[in-house]
Amino acid sequence: MITWTRPDLIDLQDFTREEFELILETAKSFKEVSAREVKKVPALRGKTVAMLFFEPSTRTRTSFELAAKRLSADTLSFALSSSSMSKGETVLDTAKNIEAMNVDAVIVRHPCAGVPGLLAEHLEPSVINAGDGCRAHPTQALLDMFTIQERLGRIEGLKVGIIGDILHSRVARCNAWGLMKMGAQVTLCGPATLLPIGIENIGVKVSCDADQVIRESDVLMMLRVQKERQQDQFLPSLREYAKVFGLNAARLKTAKPSVLVMHPGPTNRGVEISAEIADCANSVILDQVTNGVAIRMAILYLVLGARESSRKQK
Repeated sequence: MITWTRPDLIDLQDFTREEFELILETAKSFKEVSAREVKKVPALRGKTVAMLFFEPSTRTRTSFELAAKRLSADTLSFALSSSSMSKGETVLDTAKNIEAMNVDAVIVRHPCAGVPGLLAEHLEPSVINAGDGCRAHPTQALLDMFTIQERLGRIEGLKVGIIGDILHSRVARCNAWGLMKMGAQVTLCGPATLLPIGIENIGVKVSCDADQVIRESDVLMMLRVQKERQQDQFLPSLREYAKVFGLNAARLKTAKPSVLVMHPGPTNRGVEISAEIADCANSVILDQVTNGVAIRMAILYLVLGARESSRKQK
């Protein structure tokens, strides 16, 4: 097994298969901690993790906080509405002030692509990307990969269909990079207006035929239409989208009996996925939430360990 050397986690594009395998194996050991009566280990005792979330989040923020606390780290939460940014302070200045409080890691979610990478260039603490614009959401992709491997025993050779608003999805991009590196065949599917031009150049298949993708896939990852990131009208209506691309009981009957149904959340029930399918036996949506804590524990542990090693070598 390789040694982890990255003090930051910004995206997954240049990760090796060995690095993915190390993360998944580390998460597997940390998932056991959450099943104990006392759900805490002293791995990061004395460390401080700051949460800088510049846009709304439920699953990502709470699971990062829970992951840090289960590793015995202290957490510092940043509220945009009550911060000095409302008075004109820049993102970098805000982060520099947080750094001055001697934190060890900064978890960043921002509506603009590239902000976590910018902060990583200017901050001494480790920076972990919790989602930046339409660009990347690495820990979501990692927990998706962990869930697939846990439920199906492998990623190699699987056919994964990602259906929905691909154009605005940071989850789709990160999953494509990670799953392909682990040996899966990835198909991105959605309306032509929501498929990025040239996306097939990264090695994925591209389709506008949701019925075919549903029939052929071992894993179906449904994405919501992200209206908050859209400046133009890409669809005639959500009702028409649900009719053509939504996963419902009739469509699921045409899929493989063992198909996994996934969704990064939040779900728009009745649009990209029907309520009955979100809660059916094939659905692993709540498993994804559970595994998010284990993956984020693994990332905090590995990243802060690499940061500590690099500081000692200086």
